[in-house]
Amino acid sequence: MIAADLFYTTPGHLIQSLLTPEIRFAVYLTMGTTVASAILSTFVAIPLGYLLSRVSFPGKRIVDALLDIPIVLPPIVVGLSLIILLRTLPGQWFQEHVVDILFQWPSVILAQTSVAAAFAVRAMKIAYDQMSPRSEQVAMTLGCSRFQAFTRVVLPEARRGIVAAFAIAWARSLGEFGPVLIISGSTRNRTEVLSTTVWLELNVGRLEAAVAVSLFMVLIAFAVLIVIRLAGPEEGVGRSVRP
Repeated sequence: MIAADLFYTTPGHLIQSLLTPEIRFAVYLTMGTTVASAILSTFVAIPLGYLLSRVSFPGKRIVDALLDIPIVLPPIVVGLSLIILLRTLPGQWFQEHVVDILFQWPSVILAQTSVAAAFAVRAMKIAYDQMSPRSEQVAMTLGCSRFQAFTRVVLPEARRGIVAAFAIAWARSLGEFGPVLIISGSTRNRTEVLSTTVWLELNVGRLEAAVAVSLFMVLIAFAVLIVIRLAGPEEGVGRSVRP
């Protein structure tokens, strides 16, 4: 009882809460959407980070500033902006002919990616900035096009930054709450992820379950980030590419 009073939960309550069908569904949906969001964010970050780091073009500063909008805006505003985007004619056409997004599980991926991609792009840009362009220039003088030099020379050298960008995007997706709640709702067994589970459990007064899910999220994030760092080079995954 003393442990429960101090920490609002016990190991038994933790396991009991995590074994409920609703929370198990939230765990599965969270793991699937965060991995998908991290992959999408990394695919966006690899070319866009390179573009901002190595290529000069008109409006570069504007594009660079636009990337910070999802980071600096309040999460609720980000979610409302996504709803407005989906209500435009292109957004409505996409939902009618491709996939229904609003308040469905794909909206969770959209909400997570909209913020996580900005962090991933920053990580990749810093990785490219810290790489010497000499190898790429030598490859281009030997007859490679810029695209060939990028795929054959730059990408292998940037593998550490790619791993770091993926890890940052995944961690940011795991904790995303505001945009997910606005654009996806918090329907149990449909769009509920772990971040919204904590909110739901607090709303119904189940503090023990909220604390249990929070601790579980901390353990998942810590374990995955440690595995990613151990799988990377000895220098450490994100040491040279901090957002």
